[in-house]
Amino acid sequence: DPATLHKTRHGESTDVSGSQLEELDSMVFKNLPSLRLLDLSNNRISQFSVEALAQDNKIEVLNLSKSLYNHSYIGVFADLFKHSLPKVSHLDLSNNDLVLLPEGVFAGLSDLTVLDLRNNSLVTIRNDTLCNRALKELDLRDNALKVLPNVTLEELSSIPDLRVRLAGNPWRCDCNIEDMLIWLERHEFVVDRLNLTCSGPARLKNAPLLTLKQSQLSCWSNAGDAMDRVLEPSYVFLGMVLALIGVIFLLVLYLNRKGIKGWMYNIRDACRDHMEGYHYRYEINSDPRLANLSLNSDV
Repeated sequence: DPATLHKTRHGESTDVSGSQLEELDSMVFKNLPSLRLLDLSNNRISQFSVEALAQDNKIEVLNLSKSLYNHSYIGVFADLFKHSLPKVSHLDLSNNDLVLLPEGVFAGLSDLTVLDLRNNSLVTIRNDTLCNRALKELDLRDNALKVLPNVTLEELSSIPDLRVRLAGNPWRCDCNIEDMLIWLERHEFVVDRLNLTCSGPARLKNAPLLTLKQSQLSCWSNAGDAMDRVLEPSYVFLGMVLALIGVIFLLVLYLNRKGIKGWMYNIRDACRDHMEGYHYRYEINSDPRLANLSLNSDV
């Protein structure tokens, strides 16, 4: 709908944020040859034609914050980034609940200098994601990153004049994060590195990453913590079963208390008769006269 797309237009910028857009068909921006800034934030885009923009478009700033129908629709923009945005230098993909980025998704954005991926759910950043040498600002705050792979650390280190933000991620402080800690100590281009804290294990929760010692990073203890968490419900269930068995046992004893009492009396009498027999034989063996008498009686 052209009326919606041109809701706000100021020279070289177009703002269609919050317009509930779902589909952008081919050549929808054909009448905007000088467009430099396009704001599509706060929409629900599920289809974006690669022909919606002219091949020679001049868009430099593209705001797609909170614009995807859901996180799985990042593929809708993958082809667009590769073929239809030759001049984009500032890309905002924040607040889209992204989990994984398609392979080489930004490879076609040769002029990209600012990439905003804040407040998503990214679990990893692969080295092929950040292949753009022009990148100057990378914002990865408030995602689901637990550790950065070594290949990603090397790729970030190789980009000149890059500034990275990583705060707000649930870093897992075990032996797998050792290389990343060394990397953080050596590279000051992580501008918020002093604010990075551990989310686990429990004994290191909220500890600053840069204060950790190698002796504190134990995979064995992490495995033990995980095993304890797994077995804890089993322990509770076993305790309840044993308690129930104990109650049943006491109830059976109570209901059969008279029979048990008689049984115990019988055992006591049998033991007493047996002991008296032993006592009598002992007296015979210790007295020679009784022993002879017993022998004559036997004869």
